Amino acid sequence: MRKIITIVFLIQLFWFSAGAQSLFENTVSQQQGPQWNGYVRGMGYGGGVDHDYASLFGEFSLQSNYSTGNVAFVADARFLSGYIFGEQKTTLQLKEAYATYQPGKFSVSLGQQIVNWGKTDGFNPTNNITPNNYFFLTSNADDQKLSNFMLRTKLQLTSGINWEVIAIPIYRPSVYRYDLFDMGTNVSFADAVLPAKKFDQGSLATRLSFELKGVGFSLSWFNGYDPFYGFMVNPVVWTAEGPSVINSAAYYRKNTVGFDLELPLRWLIFRAEAAVNFTKDHETAMSIPNPGASAVAALEYMHGNFMVLLQYVGGYTFDYKALTQPELPQSNNPLELMAYGEKLIFYEAAQFNRHIFHQQEEWDHAFSLTARQQLAYETLELTATGYYNLTSEEWMVRPAIVWNAAESLSLSLGAQWMKGNDGTVFSHASKLMNGVFLELKTSF
Repeated sequence: MRKIITIVFLIQLFWFSAGAQSLFENTVSQQQGPQWNGYVRGMGYGGGVDHDYASLFGEFSLQSNYSTGNVAFVADARFLSGYIFGEQKTTLQLKEAYATYQPGKFSVSLGQQIVNWGKTDGFNPTNNITPNNYFFLTSNADDQKLSNFMLRTKLQLTSGINWEVIAIPIYRPSVYRYDLFDMGTNVSFADAVLPAKKFDQGSLATRLSFELKGVGFSLSWFNGYDPFYGFMVNPVVWTAEGPSVINSAAYYRKNTVGFDLELPLRWLIFRAEAAVNFTKDHETAMSIPNPGASAVAALEYMHGNFMVLLQYVGGYTFDYKALTQPELPQSNNPLELMAYGEKLIFYEAAQFNRHIFHQQEEWDHAFSLTARQQLAYETLELTATGYYNLTSEEWMVRPAIVWNAAESLSLSLGAQWMKGNDGTVFSHASKLMNGVFLELKTSF
């Protein structure tokens, strides 16, 4: 049934885009030639426990956009060479590459695109479109965003209301280097099997946005594979040295209903975002989170060149049941001890998955605080971000300074420290991601 719905929906989209010329009055914009820009940068990030140099690379980016009449394109190509977690990497990546056709109030875009949904900063429970490479360490968090091949359509219903529909035929997950975590000498991660490239394995999303006088908000729905995922434990193999544990990433589908809001007040801007996620088979699979709700509430204050942003990040798990730690048997029977060992392995893996999904408790509460100050006629920018999870007691701080030495030259210096109790995500990630970074960037 899902396959039929998907095929019919895609046919309708293509039909709509082909017939849009006759449905809407053609709007011709002022012709512009291709616009070219880009940058060259050197980046160093290091000082962690497991790697003296987490990232050392040079990167060249060439970006272009073009519009004439009712057609346009965007392209962003990046060439990188250097060392990432001790491995030599030389990559050529199309960060984005898509074409757009806009006959009047309707537009259709096709290609590799990055789409950001939601109105809060850094924590976006309604944004299930864009995957991230969380282990690409630079001075700018936006560098971690990955593009999807997608068909994206927009319809301007009124001057303040637009309707957006996105179809993603092939799943692209986020990048989590769990294989870099020290989880035991006999624990390893195998390559994951991605969902099949079929119609019924794609994702659909839609959003209705309102930008009205004094307030902006949107309603959204997503059905597909979550870019955010956990892992599963393959059958344990016992050897003379003990148990051999092989884990692998496990992807899951979900339905998400979301809402976001932006409300300017006298001295503040209030932003909020909330989503309810529905999953299946979570009772039997540790890699699938329980259905649940997540929300972000933010207050932003800006005065001149000073800005401070306070955010609350919360979550609630439906049908929550605490995990029961297996008990060590009283006897020395080898079979009973082996059975206990396997139960303990699966228990610890399930517990770590719950930390990944922020479902280690029924309620999850966290706060983040960001402050930014521009000085010296906006040539110097000081920023600092802090995060603390009250439920898991994990914390992170990230100070940085950016010096815009010239119109096309900037120097960034900063650091990141995170810490968590044993068994938490931050306890493993801190050994890789803690450190100091330095970036020298020239733009053109």
